[in-house]
Amino acid sequence: MGKFIIKKTNTGFIFYLKANNTQTVCTSQVYASLTGCKVGIESLRKNCDSGTEDQTLQKFEPLKNPKWEIYVDKAGEYRFRLKASNGENLIASQGYTTKTACKNGISSIANNAPEADVEKEEDVKKDAKEESKDIKKDTKKVAKK
Repeated sequence: MGKFIIKKTNTGFIFYLKANNTQTVCTSQVYASLTGCKVGIESLRKNCDSGTEDQTLQKFEPLKNPKWEIYVDKAGEYRFRLKASNGENLIASQGYTTKTACKNGISSIANNAPEADVEKEEDVKKDAKEESKDIKKDTKKVAKK
């Protein structure tokens, strides 16, 4: 079983999924809030068994979202991303030298994500408390109106 690690960035929050061998399997987009980041993790768990659209083939069958997309980047490496139901990128992979290795990355996520624990760094915990306070303040303001 792998684990999700949530980290604070300069512009929000991001999560990584690490496999049992501690290798980072994927990286999320940047989320504005910790809550949004946690929703992203749950969306990944929910959609990790989606179909795969292999864009490396000359004639590939376009799939509806949610879906995995396998493609070749500008450096000639294979990569994958998971698109959510709304078409947004949930996660992106590192570059792989072979398509087989890329597909194995998707399989690793399918095997690790559903039961992976979520680990938070200490600064994320502090930000979560601050975010919770802000939500309470906003709720009180709305209630007064």
